[in-house]
This record gives sequence, structure tokens and C-alpha cells, in this order.
Amino acid sequence: MESLFDSAAEEATPQPLAVRMRPRTLDEVIGQRHLLGAGTPLRRLVESEAPMSLFLWGPPGTGKTTLAYVVSNVTKRRFVEVSAVSAGVKDVRAAIEVAKRELGMSGRQTVLFVDEVHRFNKAQQDALLPAVENRWVTFIGATTENPFFSVISPLLSRSLLLTLESLTDDDVRAVLERAVADDRGLGGRATVAPEAVDHLVRLAGGDARRSLTYLEAAALLSDDITVEVVEKAVDKAAVRYDRQGDQHYDVISAFIKSMRGSDADAALHYLARMIEAGEDPRFIARRIVIFASEDVGLADPTCLQTAVAAAQAVQLIGLPEGQINLAHAVLHCALAPKSNAVVKAIGAAIGDVRRGLIGQVPGHLRDAHYQGAAKLGHGDGYKYPHDFDHGLVRQDYAPEQVRDRRYYEPTKHGGEGVLAERWARIRDFLRGS
Repeated sequence: MESLFDSAAEEATPQPLAVRMRPRTLDEVIGQRHLLGAGTPLRRLVESEAPMSLFLWGPPGTGKTTLAYVVSNVTKRRFVEVSAVSAGVKDVRAAIEVAKRELGMSGRQTVLFVDEVHRFNKAQQDALLPAVENRWVTFIGATTENPFFSVISPLLSRSLLLTLESLTDDDVRAVLERAVADDRGLGGRATVAPEAVDHLVRLAGGDARRSLTYLEAAALLSDDITVEVVEKAVDKAAVRYDRQGDQHYDVISAFIKSMRGSDADAALHYLARMIEAGEDPRFIARRIVIFASEDVGLADPTCLQTAVAAAQAVQLIGLPEGQINLAHAVLHCALAPKSNAVVKAIGAAIGDVRRGLIGQVPGHLRDAHYQGAAKLGHGDGYKYPHDFDHGLVRQDYAPEQVRDRRYYEPTKHGGEGVLAERWARIRDFLRGS
């Protein structure tokens, strides 16, 4: 149960580079500036001697385990790690009993770190409550899932929730540069070409641990680390892709046009290129959401739902798992029947407004709820559609200047074909045709 950071353990087995490079103080932590500034709750808690209860919520590789270890190291507390993937109630209670005994005999407090705490069921989480309530341990739970959905309320309400953000490219670059130079890392024994650093940053996808794992693998092959060495070490080709340059615009253009052309395989290829090159998954998700209305529209109304759900999923869980949600949405968009009637309709309507075709709102449609509106004739003569058969009644809705304009011209593709027939009948009825 004891931490892997014990000196005996360090002497017995060589530690991975990512472990050796873990920060020892809050000032050494890279990223998460919103949590680590002067006067922040985390700093105040670390600087005090009182036990605490924290939940660290964020994507993989953002420093949840690192922060737990730093809290333990700075406050001189025992560090005990329990993985919710493999531990049960018995393990949790055993760790708490040891912590209580240590606290009673020596006064030394314990940091009980539960990784993947969202995997604990209600009974397992309930087992943590006495230790948190009685402050037998400093409890820190790490989760990649929304704790409001995966953690029991009594435990969450007794804890401080801290949200970690994905590391930026500059953050990951700083992590790599420190590992190359620091004696705990490569200690300057290897040189890393700038292009190789760029490739490692792209491969990391905001995950500091992954970047160090790949760097260590490359260093085992050569002291002169080039892009080719990194490619050989991690079996991932360097994708030539500049997120600020032509490749960015060319690939996203090809991606959109492949979905529009219903070529699912080509669309997946460009999606994979962007993911492997380290493109921001939120950017990809936004483009898919736009596509769902711009190029599919009402030919398949569920396409927008899928796209929005994928965007929310990516925001919630990040990469690498988020690539499955993106692929799901891409396939739906590519294989859906296509219609650009929605974008043409709003474009035509906005065009008329910009040309000055606005006109007065018909009097019977104006707001009649405020005092004095009736004297102005507002709402006079309005016919309530629900009082008529089929919920339809013939009356003027549009201003006179655009009464005969046609904006929405549905296609016959997919589900829009049904809407086209219905809209034609409704429009003819309303216009008196």
C-alpha cells in the first residue's frame, strides 16, 4: 500500500522517467496556473497542517497523481495510493486502519490517494466517508469523469473539487526540456533536435506523462534524438502538419469536402491525420457540428444531435478516447443524406434584411401583453392556430415587403423529403394558393 516513492523502492527498481521527473514542490509543477497561484485554495491547504479532502478532475496526463504526491511531499505526510480499478472495500478499510494507527502512535498524517475514484461503486465510496469525516486521512481522489455524476454526494460535499486543464503545447515542451537537462532525467547526456521535440509535443496530445514515456523510449535508442529516432522508438510516423499553416487549412478543407461527398473512408483518413498531428479535438468537433446543419440539415435531423453529443463527449473525456466519439460523428455525417437547404434559407433571409427588406411587424402579431397595447391595436385580429383544425389558420405572418419571398426550399433527400411535401401544403394554404 505504501507509495512507490519510498527510498527503498527507488533503490530496488529503476523508476520510469515520468516518475523520476515528478515535481517535488508546487512551484515545480508545470501548467494548472489557475490552481497554483498565490492565495489559491490548493496553496492555502498545502501550507496549512489540517487534513483535507480533495477531488482532482481532469483529462489523463494533466498532473492529478503529481499534485497528490506534491501535497504529500510538501506536508511531510505518508503517501498511500489505492487504485479503484483493482482495489475493493477491504483494501480501502485496511489503508484507513493503518493511517489511523500511524496517526495515533506518531501523529503522522497520511495522504490516501485513490486513482480513478469514479470506478468505485457506492459501497466502496461509502467506506471512505468515516475517514474523511473524522479526518483520519487527507483524502485525494482523482477522476477523468464528471464527479457530479460518478461520486456520491456526501463524499463530494465534504471535499474541495479542483478542475485540471489539458496542458498546452508550451507546457509539454517545458516538461520535455526540463527532463532533458535535469539530473533526475537525462541529465544533459542526450541531445534532442528541435524537430524531434515538436514531434514529441504533437504525440503527447497535452499528456505530460506520455511525452516523457516517448522521450525515454527514444533515449534508449540513441543519445542523439532526431525525428527518425522518435518515429522508430514509438512506432508513429511524424505527421507533417502545421496547425498555423497550409496543412491545417488543406486537411480540414479535405475533411469537410470528403464528408460532403459521402466518402466515409476519406473523411476518417483526414480525421486520423488531424488527431495524430495533435490538432485540437475541440476544433475538429466544432467543424463537425457546423457541417451537420450546413450540409446535412433536415435531411437527417439526428445528425446535429450526434455532432453536438460528440463535441460534449470530447470536452468531457478528451483524447485518446474522444477520437471514438469524433469518428462516430464523422461516419454519421458522411453517410447521412445531404441537404444545404438550411444554410441557403438563412443566407437568403439575411440577404434580404441587409438589403433593407424589413417592413413593419403586422399589427395582429405584435406584443399585446403590456398595458395600453390594445389601444394601439396590437394583437387585434390575431387568430390562435390551436383553435383551428390541424393547428393551421390563414393569416399574414411576414411583413408585406417579404410576404411572397421563399427562403426555405427543401430537397427531396432523406427525411427532408417528407418535410418538403408538408411545407409545400402549408405554404400553399397560408398564401391562399
